[in-house]
Amino acid sequence: MASLSETFTKAEKFTPEVLISAPRRSAAIPNIVGDLAVFTVSTYSFESHKKTSEIRVLDVATGQSHLITNGENINSPNWLSDNELLWLQNDKNDTKLVIGDADEAGNSYVAATVSAPISDLRVKVIDEERIAIAVVAKAKRDGSMYKPGEEKKPKSSAMLYDNVMVRHWDQYVTPNKNAIWHGMLHKAKPHITEKKGRYSLDDLINVLKGSNLESPIPTFGGLDNFDLGIKGICFVAKDPDLNSAFNTKSNFYFVSIENTPAQPKYSAPVKFEIEGFEGASTSPVFTPDGESAAFLQMRENGYESDKNRVLLLDVARPDDVIELMETFNGKGLWDRSPGTVSFSNDARTLFLTAEETGRVKLFKLDLPDNPRNMTALPDALTETGYVSDVRTLGAESSRLFLSGTSLVDNSVYATLDPKLGSETQTVSSNSRNGSFFGLSQDQVSEIWFDGAEDHKVHAWVIKPSNFNTDENYPLAYIIHGGPQGSWEDSWSTRWNPAVFAEQGYVVVTPNPTGSTGYGQDFTDAITGAWGGRPYQDLVRGFEYIKANMSFVDTNRAVALGASYGGYMMAWMQGHDLAKEFKALVCHDGSFNLPGQLASDEQYFPNHDVGGPPTTDPSAWDKWSPSAHISNWTTPMLVIHNELDYRLPISDGLAMFNVLQERGVKSRFLTFPDENHWVLKEENSLVWHTVVLNWINGFVGLPEYKSEEELGIIVQN
Repeated sequence: MASLSETFTKAEKFTPEVLISAPRRSAAIPNIVGDLAVFTVSTYSFESHKKTSEIRVLDVATGQSHLITNGENINSPNWLSDNELLWLQNDKNDTKLVIGDADEAGNSYVAATVSAPISDLRVKVIDEERIAIAVVAKAKRDGSMYKPGEEKKPKSSAMLYDNVMVRHWDQYVTPNKNAIWHGMLHKAKPHITEKKGRYSLDDLINVLKGSNLESPIPTFGGLDNFDLGIKGICFVAKDPDLNSAFNTKSNFYFVSIENTPAQPKYSAPVKFEIEGFEGASTSPVFTPDGESAAFLQMRENGYESDKNRVLLLDVARPDDVIELMETFNGKGLWDRSPGTVSFSNDARTLFLTAEETGRVKLFKLDLPDNPRNMTALPDALTETGYVSDVRTLGAESSRLFLSGTSLVDNSVYATLDPKLGSETQTVSSNSRNGSFFGLSQDQVSEIWFDGAEDHKVHAWVIKPSNFNTDENYPLAYIIHGGPQGSWEDSWSTRWNPAVFAEQGYVVVTPNPTGSTGYGQDFTDAITGAWGGRPYQDLVRGFEYIKANMSFVDTNRAVALGASYGGYMMAWMQGHDLAKEFKALVCHDGSFNLPGQLASDEQYFPNHDVGGPPTTDPSAWDKWSPSAHISNWTTPMLVIHNELDYRLPISDGLAMFNVLQERGVKSRFLTFPDENHWVLKEENSLVWHTVVLNWINGFVGLPEYKSEEELGIIVQN
């Protein structure tokens, strides 16, 4: 598959089926030379009802790719040399480490089989005969690897807890914790019939054993939580002395590894701390020589959306961690919160990705000889789209390889040379800049309007591909979750604005108070004011649309939101803004704020509401939508999933009960096997069908698809 066009027919219209079944590419990883890059691609078929996965190698010069292997549950491809690859193949209860030739499909062998599910592979070449690897697997309380296929089934299903958390995201907490495992691949001399020798794997060693640490940090930690260097492993982990349900504090740790010929020797994890940093940390990364590292950390404990600071250290000096761009008042010189950090080949430049005005841009920060008290700020290298991954393109090159997306393209690979400026060169676009979806950048624009207290608020506008200035279109006003998040120039397979636009809506996606990428003060301003400034921003935004966008028929408007966006649907129901909309859609929203005491991560409502209910219960009642149910009149579709332990399903059921008792037109949709998100492809198609049919029926647009034909049955 050189491009999407070879396997995917150009869409006549961008529909949910097109969105869900379009090939999904991972970030691409260049080899050491920089002429090839490896990536995975998965595709779901609504004809076979199956997902297929491939590992492919991209020629960076031509943008063409070729197949290496395909099958189920293949992932984590990494380079062992310029033309040799290692990847994981997960079966039910074990994992194969497969080595293959990057030049020839099917030329591969199994180097080892591990009797457990493993993931998140990292590779580091030690010498010509040894390659170190690090992977993630569950560890039991004694530090040994958890092997589900060898565990005895208990006679009782009881689960007993002495501490929270009991549940996290979509699972009950068990004694088995994430751990980082290190091993060494040894290359044997080639047999007579072989061109090169084969690798075999030594035992995998749990480098966290006995430390009471867990890394990656559940639920979403992965490769962004650890790095493998020539001299050891660095990682971040929650502080073991603090309860993770009430605290976000995590620390940077370093495990020194002496790669002796006989067997590696491991130190215990060493903690690196800096005074005043009590918050979450992420993105640990070594310099190429493994002597130094960088990572990101927040100052405030309990606040997961505090600003990330850039920290620099020498791995041999745990008491001397440097904050870059620091100020005496603690705010920092740079009013952006980076999401990732990495080094240039010469370790003289840091590359940072950070949200800025609805984009995720790539920045560079040149490091002076003495980085302490530096005053230089990062320079933006990109201005559009969403940069999801950045890699150096070859060990001796200044060029970078970028992976990213946009509102109209689900995967773009590009190169950039910071020494020559900020112009990117597209290597491969999965959808040919959206054209294979029937989308174009011309559909996308943006507006700024005066929000509460006259501060500026940004919003994206996405029009139908057949937009005509002489016609009027219904409005889809979509509110993001978080609440500390943003609508960005990026692709989504769950809430994709273009899907709604292609139904015939003008879609407006505002970034009100609390959104990220507009300065930390703007993000912080939602604390203790969930239904305050953000709601007023949305009111002002609707007024702006009504006064300035003549092609929008605000008498045919609908509003939708998930998570905090779902909360806002419930809050709007009790206030005047809901009366402007023909219908609402509330996905996994919060209805009764005190009910958040049943959530998993208690630090989140404790911070955002303004303190735990044990100290000030009135703050929890003030912004609770349940206090305003006497005003609920707008038709609403309520969606809430059984496995959503972040916002338990009782909130969704309560909303539906209120609507039904008040005689307000309403529906309730649930997926017993989904969490806060709807991820399974067939479920996603049902979700889109029910949502689109619901809102289309109120604004005069045709039904998207027959629910009966999809097998959707109304249960009562």
